[in-house]
Amino acid sequence: MTKISICGPLPRSIGLSRAQLAAAARRFAELSSRRGGVAFREVSVILQDDAASAAAHLAIMGVEGATDVITQPYDPMPGEREGVYGELYVNSQRALGVASRSRWSPAKELLLYVAHGMDHLSGADDHSPRDMMRMRRRELKWLRELQLG
Repeated sequence: MTKISICGPLPRSIGLSRAQLAAAARRFAELSSRRGGVAFREVSVILQDDAASAAAHLAIMGVEGATDVITQPYDPMPGEREGVYGELYVNSQRALGVASRSRWSPAKELLLYVAHGMDHLSGADDHSPRDMMRMRRRELKWLRELQLG
């Protein structure tokens, strides 16, 4: 089973508990693992606001400005089992803002960011419009099938 850590503040207005977010992230890791054919070992979901997202985006990707999710994969440390290790920098402030202008709840928007980040960790990319649509269809399917209990 994938070890999932949730770090940073989770605004109450998102409408998810930390346990629900961790369960969803674990499920998305499982689905991404199947898709990519590689075991997910450990993923940290780091919740941020726009300011922290912009700083991480610049530091990790060399791109200015806040974004929805930044995916940072890591190679296993010596002695660790092969597989996927990484961090997802997820912008909860962006999820709240987008949800306020759409039909989606903040929870669904935030979960889409987590699903998208997990999809990237498994090797999926969205460099072309076709790849972007493929990823989005897959991630929306994952959201529809998700049961948070």
